[in-house]
Amino acid sequence: MLYLLQVQGEERSLLFETSKAIRDNLLGNQVFLRGLIEYSNVCQKDCLYCGIRKSNNNQQRYMLNKKEVIECAKFAYENKYGSIVIQSGERQDALFIAKITAFIKEIKKMSKSELGITLSLGEQKPEAYREWFEAGAHRYLLRIESSNAEIYSKIHPQNQLHDFEKRIQALHDIRKAGFQLGTGVMIGLPFQTLEHLADDLLFLQRIDVDMVGMGPYIEHKDTPLYSYKDQLLPRKERLELTFKMIAILRIMMKNINIAATTALQAIDPMGREKAIKIGANVIMPNITPGSFRKSYKLYEDKPCTDEAPGECTECLDARIQMIGSKISYNQWGDAPHFTNKTITLN
Repeated sequence: MLYLLQVQGEERSLLFETSKAIRDNLLGNQVFLRGLIEYSNVCQKDCLYCGIRKSNNNQQRYMLNKKEVIECAKFAYENKYGSIVIQSGERQDALFIAKITAFIKEIKKMSKSELGITLSLGEQKPEAYREWFEAGAHRYLLRIESSNAEIYSKIHPQNQLHDFEKRIQALHDIRKAGFQLGTGVMIGLPFQTLEHLADDLLFLQRIDVDMVGMGPYIEHKDTPLYSYKDQLLPRKERLELTFKMIAILRIMMKNINIAATTALQAIDPMGREKAIKIGANVIMPNITPGSFRKSYKLYEDKPCTDEAPGECTECLDARIQMIGSKISYNQWGDAPHFTNKTITLN
């Protein structure tokens, strides 16, 4: 893995050709959509890298109302996305839990249970995961950001709210609740080495993850980690490492879902499409109302903040066709890695 993270020239091309061939042979040359609804940027966490961290007083806070969330889901349903993702800053209060449960049930009712629902709502108590799964959500994404406990401690405050072992336990709780398990890492963090990235790949394999979202670390000026900006790899090198991580993971875990994350597009306008060309198979177009998108700013230079959802969909379809792939509409796009495992267990 260390060797592959450094290959250039013909060997780099061979790496990417191999990862794409594996994806095409096992999953098809197709892309699944997850319409992204950024429900709220209110967060109780204070992660040192994140633009919506609790202590960022320069961030205008918002929360979509029920009508706005359902309208987003309705747009995804009517435009044949197949699935949505509800994402938010982390909260664990009873009102938040109940609201999400209500959203899930209403979306299932509106779509006649045809719209798949992924959640990305941070660490929760086990009973919250169970409640949301029973309400109808079926995938959950909780990024570990770094599987190295020392690095994790350097990019989070030192308190119980940001505990590495609790994060690991949350991943186990998510799976135990019945969800397809998703996680991911940031690439190009301060203090991070190629050895750490190789360990991240082994971690993903060891926990037997069903879906992965990996992206380059992009700094935000209103965060403590921004003070390390002069020590970071150039953004293009972070992007290149991300492509190699995607390709290597596709070779290691052949039939999982791998997302082409929005952060790729923040560095390269064709970043998501390039990830699809080397083995990724999921894209998450933003369907949040445009007036709120600039406020869900996890990092600088977030793309597509001025586009309407309809414009984004038309653009994306054309771009995917341009690279020789196709979007599979009206599909949940569950990873065979999960469905095969479920069949075996049954």
